[in-house]
Amino acid sequence: QVQPVESGGGSVQSGESLTLSCVIQGSTFSGSCLAWFRQVPGREREGVAAILTNGDGRFYHSSAKGRFTIFQDNAKNTVYLQMNGLKFEDTAMYYCAARTSRSPCQALLTRSDYDRWGQGTQVTVSS
Repeated sequence: QVQPVESGGGSVQSGESLTLSCVIQGSTFSGSCLAWFRQVPGREREGVAAILTNGDGRFYHSSAKGRFTIFQDNAKNTVYLQMNGLKFEDTAMYYCAARTSRSPCQALLTRSDYDRWGQGTQVTVSS
């Protein structure tokens, strides 16, 4: 059973950086897409960044472009989210998502593309 497990969240000041990690436990991951989502209480979970595991592309929410980078280490079965220039509005619970199917993701930053979710790691940015 594939299970994403996140780590790396914490509390930082505005302008600082954090790198989140997500280990895909259970087996060598062979699905088509991996992504990071975030959610604040009372709001929908939103896609932040996604990566095609065949190396064909990375995709970002407009709020993340130029500040966040998603990348993977296949040898470690891990996907990362490097976040620079953090802002107060980046405060959220961040979730790692995996699509275990090899069929292509449809929209990449929508929840319906993914069938395995981690428990989340909290990121808090103080202004």
